[in-house]
Amino acid sequence: MRFPADMPNGPFQLSKYVPYPAYTGDPVHRFFQMWQQVDGGRHDKFAWIEETIGTGSNGKAPPPGGFNPKEGAISMGFYNMNPFIDAEGVSQPGDAPIFKALADTYAISDNYHQAVMGGTGANFQAVISADAAFFTNPDGTAGVPYSNQIENPDAWKGTNNYYKQDGYSGGSYVNCADTRQPGVKGVLAAMKAGGNTRANCEADHYYLVNNYNMYWNQDGSTNQLGSDKFVLPPQSNPTIANLLTANAVTWKYYSADRAADVTRFPDSVDGIPLPFHSYCGICDPLTAYTSIMTTGEKDKLVGYGQFLDDLSAQSLPEVSFVRPFEALAAHPADSTTDLYELFLNDLIAKVQAQPDIWSSTAIFITTDEGGGYYDSGYIQPVDFFGDGTRIPFIAVSPYARKGYVDHVYHDHASLAKFIEANWRLPAISARSRDNLPNPVATKGNPYVPTNIPAIGDLMSMFDFGQGL
Repeated sequence: MRFPADMPNGPFQLSKYVPYPAYTGDPVHRFFQMWQQVDGGRHDKFAWIEETIGTGSNGKAPPPGGFNPKEGAISMGFYNMNPFIDAEGVSQPGDAPIFKALADTYAISDNYHQAVMGGTGANFQAVISADAAFFTNPDGTAGVPYSNQIENPDAWKGTNNYYKQDGYSGGSYVNCADTRQPGVKGVLAAMKAGGNTRANCEADHYYLVNNYNMYWNQDGSTNQLGSDKFVLPPQSNPTIANLLTANAVTWKYYSADRAADVTRFPDSVDGIPLPFHSYCGICDPLTAYTSIMTTGEKDKLVGYGQFLDDLSAQSLPEVSFVRPFEALAAHPADSTTDLYELFLNDLIAKVQAQPDIWSSTAIFITTDEGGGYYDSGYIQPVDFFGDGTRIPFIAVSPYARKGYVDHVYHDHASLAKFIEANWRLPAISARSRDNLPNPVATKGNPYVPTNIPAIGDLMSMFDFGQGL
């Protein structure tokens, strides 16, 4: 056991007990569990969730004696950028030195949020659509999922929190327009308590609130659908990619670990070790969309090696999305934060080495979600899907405010809002979050918008008059 069993119940510094580069646990961060963790703004059930449910029941009854994921209170851990004394009494430098240097040099947000309560897949969908995916019929219209894929966050008898239908091979769809569906009333009540009653749930739509595989694979082949397949059917709703193409703004989505990357970078990239390759399909969200995968648009979904080639040739598109290698993506179960830092440091240096590109570039650094780690900050009930907890966000650009900490309320829809503001584009769709107004807040409390629901467009992090 790396962490002592007798630690007080509360936040603790991870690197006092394990080195900063070490792999750490992966706390619970599924949709209904995260709504419980936040507990109507009290933020008091993070450790309890760890002890009672884990990553989901996958539709199975609890084992005798109940289920214990044996993760304890890992969700209360944090890193510290200041020098400190570890548990052995040894002086240590601060954690995350590259992130600290970027924060000191450029602009960071301390009020940027994952858009959806829950995990990776749903938040990547929010990044590219400012919305949620849903179960579809073959013609692209909203359909009814297989019964075992509908979420049921009611606890089995004799347990506190072991859901009847939940998990990666269990329920993940929710018809949130129907208050008779399990769990829906609880979320709506939490929203109302936070000052918003607009759930933004269309009738007869079963929205994906956790992780399922995408319908298309990276090579264009398709996955089978079925009650035991746990695959998101082809999506028909619009995305930021569709909006950019319709308005002649060039774009590409560079997702590392695609097949070409495995061949090109067998065990390292620019000296950064790659202990393994694992293509993350749910992190390549546009592979879910008919408008992309059945047209020439699919050619804009490429690997990280292509990003390096496009950068070297000074042929980058106007908008680029870059998803790191899984081993360098900071996911706590199979990566480390320092490897993510090294990847970003290398990418930024390569962009800055091209003055003509750097002079007109903004690099946004964030994570898909907070991983279930404790957060004490304000969370706005934007709609039924979230927001979720705060996550890191850094704007690296010659125009970013220097050493600035931005308090404006943002989430993943802010990326779309920034793109739309910069290129004077309309919103993605009539219901996507990029339609929401920019926040209005008081000087006394800049974190909480007075006009909720409201999402910023990231422009507050820039001073376009300063330049290089």
